[in-house]
Amino acid sequence: MTVDTDTQQPGQKRKVTFPSALTVLAIVTVAVWLLAFLIPSGQYERNESGAPVQGTYHRVDSGQSFVDRLNDLFLSPVNGLYGIQDEKSGQVGPDLAGELYGSAGVFLFVLAIGAFITVVFATGALDRGIARLAHRLRERGALLIAGIMVVFSVLGTVEGFAEETLGFYGLIVPLMLALGYDRMVAVGTIILGAGIGVLCSTVNPFATGVASSAADISLGDGIVLRFVMWVVLTAVTVAYVIRYARRVQKDPARSVSGFLPGDRDQNEEAVGEAPELTGLHKAVLVTMGLVFAFMIFSVVPWASALTGDADATPYGWELDWSFPQLAALFLCAAVLIGLVARMREQKLSSTIIQGAADFISPALVIVLARGVTVIMNNSKITDTVLHSIEGVVKGTSAGVFAILVFVVNLPLAFLIPSTSGHATLAMPILAPLADFAGVSRALVVTAWQAASGWMNLWVPTTAVTIGGVALAKIGYDRYLRFVWPLLAILFLLICGFVALGAAWT
Repeated sequence: MTVDTDTQQPGQKRKVTFPSALTVLAIVTVAVWLLAFLIPSGQYERNESGAPVQGTYHRVDSGQSFVDRLNDLFLSPVNGLYGIQDEKSGQVGPDLAGELYGSAGVFLFVLAIGAFITVVFATGALDRGIARLAHRLRERGALLIAGIMVVFSVLGTVEGFAEETLGFYGLIVPLMLALGYDRMVAVGTIILGAGIGVLCSTVNPFATGVASSAADISLGDGIVLRFVMWVVLTAVTVAYVIRYARRVQKDPARSVSGFLPGDRDQNEEAVGEAPELTGLHKAVLVTMGLVFAFMIFSVVPWASALTGDADATPYGWELDWSFPQLAALFLCAAVLIGLVARMREQKLSSTIIQGAADFISPALVIVLARGVTVIMNNSKITDTVLHSIEGVVKGTSAGVFAILVFVVNLPLAFLIPSTSGHATLAMPILAPLADFAGVSRALVVTAWQAASGWMNLWVPTTAVTIGGVALAKIGYDRYLRFVWPLLAILFLLICGFVALGAAWT
């Protein structure tokens, strides 16, 4: 835990805060480096695709001196970015020859999509589009809640829309109060709307994308299951919030959050006039939609998805794009959005730079997490850890294994609330386990991101939750009272989906 003294006044108690994801991963890096001295080195034999062969684990000598290990610790962030894996020895280093082991592709992709999203927001089109939707549906409460939640959920599943929701409380809270609801309805609409989309990410680059890269599979693998899961869980979550809203509207005494002075006196005039959506704004929104649609088209393995055969020969029109191509796509798309919005060259350039800068934190988290796996790889303890878990997996059904992956990742998601860092750290261990259990690695990605998304709906280590309840002026304890029945329902549904997914694959 760290102490925040930036705003501390004399006589006040020090405010204790949870460490950032970067700090947590720095601690994990040192801890793993120390554990590498105690964990015996070993390795599996590999098949042609590089996957470990079950039952072939054996002890080996890492061949590393103390100076070598110290050098690995020192260079772990560098290796996490552009470390090269030697084909013969398997060692990773910045000056070796072989294949790229670091996360340079994902790193650049995160910066590129950060630039794209920032340019979109700079046009004001997305904010105005959502605000206009809210104004048009202001007299139809249930439809308003459903409309906003579905929009947030779509944005969550395709681009990880979460922290961006903090800017909408000033609009949605008074709107919900004007319709006779309470502040909790606004919180549920915003946090759960975006959160359920992130939980059921289909092509979210910060969750599905990073995890797929770490698991060495395509971003589009498993998208059918994730899409069905998104449809069902979004519908359940929307119905849950609407049911609560109608209950409060009918009997305000049943409100979980209660009402602040003046809340019951709100009226529709507080919402203001509908914001104007110009032709430029509409063009930006259409362009943004087309970019994400093209991204989905470019990464989906269509032959496998349409035939159900994982080894089907790709169609001639399949692009099979990965992170280098997607990084280039979003850089070009950022420029295209700027041109459509008629931004001046200087403003567009500065916005792209600012967008990349704003996303440097999650990009660095990915690099640090990848650096941890380099330390484990060079000390040859990755396969030893994998072998220790192999005994747990052995003998379990595919469905039980998928549920175990979901459950095991829940505490990890609490310790590492950054989805990117969590994925990069966990996937090198979890993905090969799928090979042993006879299920697809894509299912492991789905189970992992469901665990991360489920935890981030309520844990106090996320800015989305804590910031949201603070902006809505309700207690965190009251939010937990409101959301826990839904969390239980989602937990059961997720277990059911990943078990069915395991049986299906």
